[in-house]
Amino acid sequence: MIIDTHVHLNADQYNEDLQQVIKRARNHGVEKMMVVGFDEKTINRCLEIIDEYDDVYGIIGWHPVDAIDCTDDDLNWIEELIKDNEKIVAVGEMGLDYHWDKSPKDIQKEVFRKQIALAKRVNKPIVIHNREATEDVMTILKEENAHEVGGIMHSFSASPEIMKDVIEMNFYISLGGPVTFKNAKQPKEVAKAVPLDRLLIETDAPYLTPHPHRGKRNEPAYVKLVAEQIADLREMSYEDLAKATTENALRFFRLNENE
Repeated sequence: MIIDTHVHLNADQYNEDLQQVIKRARNHGVEKMMVVGFDEKTINRCLEIIDEYDDVYGIIGWHPVDAIDCTDDDLNWIEELIKDNEKIVAVGEMGLDYHWDKSPKDIQKEVFRKQIALAKRVNKPIVIHNREATEDVMTILKEENAHEVGGIMHSFSASPEIMKDVIEMNFYISLGGPVTFKNAKQPKEVAKAVPLDRLLIETDAPYLTPHPHRGKRNEPAYVKLVAEQIADLREMSYEDLAKATTENALRFFRLNENE
């Protein structure tokens, strides 16, 4: 059994066939799925889905690309939702994104810091989105003592050296579709180097579809392809890789295996 630790089943791309997508995931051995809501629309949809499906859990926060739209009322709303719903297991995805220019960097940083503080108040770990902003992300995590709650570096794309710094800060490394891309050298290096007890797997579906389905909609069933690729890179069995990453996810999200 495996766990998809980061998926957007609340995206419009699944409006027509969500039930079938979840069924396919289960048929491929996906035991649990963590759905990420990152603005008002996707958070509300996330809540509907986790209420309907026992094996789907929620992660809610505010995406850095949309930081300019985030108000203190939004953050208060997120905090109350987390307090009221035990199926919300982490805060995110939060962080910095310097690829798109919708939200000024100073506003992104402010909203990022506020969400780390929120996570501490509700005692939940955090899920980090980092795009072309590694240095500033690391600085903020250190300044805000994010190690107190711990977290996941989602869809990790930085170097093995940065990976070591991240793990020292009480974070896990999550790898997705890019580790299967032929020209993706860095994710493959990280996949081989990350300590097994700090490794998680994800799809980020409907995005970042793994080989050989690139160019098509991603879905949580394909997390098995990610796990198979990492197992090959580490020269270990798929079964051992699946067992380790599942135990890591259950520990990180504080889920009882026998629930």
